[in-house]
Amino acid sequence: MPQHQNYSLSEEDVIQLVFRKYGVKITSEQIVRAYAPEQKMSWKKSVEVARFIKGMTLRQAKSWLEDVVKMKRPIPIKTFKKKQAHHAVPWSGWPVAKWPVKVAKRFLDLLENLENNAKFRGLDVERVVIVHAAAHKGYRIPNIMPRAFGRATRFDEQTVNVEVIAAELPKEVVPKRYKLNLVKR
Repeated sequence: MPQHQNYSLSEEDVIQLVFRKYGVKITSEQIVRAYAPEQKMSWKKSVEVARFIKGMTLRQAKSWLEDVVKMKRPIPIKTFKKKQAHHAVPWSGWPVAKWPVKVAKRFLDLLENLENNAKFRGLDVERVVIVHAAAHKGYRIPNIMPRAFGRATRFDEQTVNVEVIAAELPKEVVPKRYKLNLVKR
């Protein structure tokens, strides 16, 4: 399995992104990254989970994904929502939601790696905010599905490359709660 670290953002890009979004100048020592190549999971659900955790603190993202694994909280589906069921969700505006358990488990492993990288660099884990998360299509693993009467159908297995980049921010700009408009029930 190839071990390549092709991040889509350089350190300068991350510094500019943090300055544009939060108005804070950071150094390259405050940036931490994690990369999971060639994961066997759904690319569409990975894109939705990556979009959802972007902007959360590390602790918030981990607690939400743990609840997804326990089937307590869903992930809002914003792009790949054709012919999807509408659910009673705890937020307003997006009734399409799913519980991608397999993807959430892989993202939890990746966030655990990110947290360990932050601790190794000496960053305060409570102030680490996910500034970039992306899921890219990996290579396809060719398979063959046997069919009746001696035929066969090609069945490719999709892999996903996932990257998460976080930065340690000052206490004043760290998000206090989730970015969703939660509905009180």
